[in-house]
Amino acid sequence: MIRFQRPCLTPARAAASLGIAASLGLALAATPAAAQQSVADFYKGKTIDFYIGFSVGGGYDIYARTVARFIGEHIPGKPRVVPKNMTGAGSRVAANYVYNVAPKDGTVLATADQSIPLEQAIGDKGIQFDSRKFNWIGNPIVDNNTLVTWHTSPVKTVADARKQEVAIGATGFNTSSQYPQVMNQLVGTKFKIIMGYPGGNEVNLAMENGEVAGRGSNSWASWKASKPDWVRDKKFNILVQIGLSKSADLPDVPLLVDLAANEDDRAALRLVSAPPNVGRPVFTTPGVPEERVKALRDAFDATMKDPAFLEEARKTGLDINPISGVELQKVVSDIIDTPKPVTERLASILSLIEREKK
Repeated sequence: MIRFQRPCLTPARAAASLGIAASLGLALAATPAAAQQSVADFYKGKTIDFYIGFSVGGGYDIYARTVARFIGEHIPGKPRVVPKNMTGAGSRVAANYVYNVAPKDGTVLATADQSIPLEQAIGDKGIQFDSRKFNWIGNPIVDNNTLVTWHTSPVKTVADARKQEVAIGATGFNTSSQYPQVMNQLVGTKFKIIMGYPGGNEVNLAMENGEVAGRGSNSWASWKASKPDWVRDKKFNILVQIGLSKSADLPDVPLLVDLAANEDDRAALRLVSAPPNVGRPVFTTPGVPEERVKALRDAFDATMKDPAFLEEARKTGLDINPISGVELQKVVSDIIDTPKPVTERLASILSLIEREKK
C-alpha cells in the first residue's frame, strides 16, 4: 500500500505561505483599481467620434450634442468627444456604419432613430445589423412622440384626417413614416407620406414653406427644445401622441393606442408605441471590452446628474428623464423579442413584404 504523508508545515514554510497569501490578497484587492486605471490609460489623449444619424438642428442632434459636451469629463482619461452628423435612410446609414465599419474599441458613440429595434422586430431587410449587439449606453429622455399638422392646415384633429388627404413629411422608414402609415391602416386616416428628408429640421422647413402640411414624428420634448416659439404661438396642431401613457402637459391629446378598434389592433399599436422608451439613445459598437462599456455607462449616468449638464439642458429647453444603459439594453431586447403574431401583423400593416418585392 502506498501511503501519502502529509507534509510538515515548518514555521518558515508557514511564514512563506502567509506572505504568498497576503500578496495574492493585495493583488485581488487591487484588480478593480487596475482595471479602472487601464480604462483611463486607454482613453487618455484619445478622441471619441459621436455619430449623429440626422442633420444639424433637430431633436436627436440637440440631445446628442448636449450629451457630447459633458460626457467626456466623466469618462476615465477624459477623452475629447466630437459630434459628427452622418445622415441618410432615416439614420440607418449611421447605424450600419457603427455596427459594420467603425472601430470596436469604445472610441465611437452614436445616436440613431428610436424605431430601429422595432424595424428589426418586424423583419425590415434594410436593417443590416442586430440591435441587441450594440452596447447601449443610455437615453437622456423618455418622452412621447407626436404627429402634427401645420397651423394653417384644415386637418387639425384625427377626425379631420379621416375625411381628407394631408401630406406628411418623413425622414425614412422609421417612426416618422410608421405612425402615419399605421394610422392609415388601423385608424382610417388619409395621410400622404412624403419621405426622403435628411432630418426633422428639413421637415419643419417644408411645413413652413407649404411643401408638406405636417410631420410624422417628433418627441414632445424635442418640440419644446428646438421650437419653443412654435409651441408658444401654437404653430402646429398635435393630432395624436405616441407612448404608453399620456404626457402630463398633453392631457387632451389622444394616445395612439386609445384609437384601437379591437384588441388585435391595440396589440399592434402598443408595439408601435414602444420606441419612445428608446428615446434619443446613445450607443456604441458591438465588441467593446466590458470594462470600457461599464465606464461609458457610468459616465452617461454621471452626466445625467452633472449640475453643469442639467443647467445647460435647462437653458436649451431640454427635458431630461433618463434611463441607464442596462435598462435601455433590456428595452431594446424586449421590443425585438415581441411575440411573432404581433410583429408579423404589424409588418403586414406597414407593407414591408410588398415593398421588398418591388
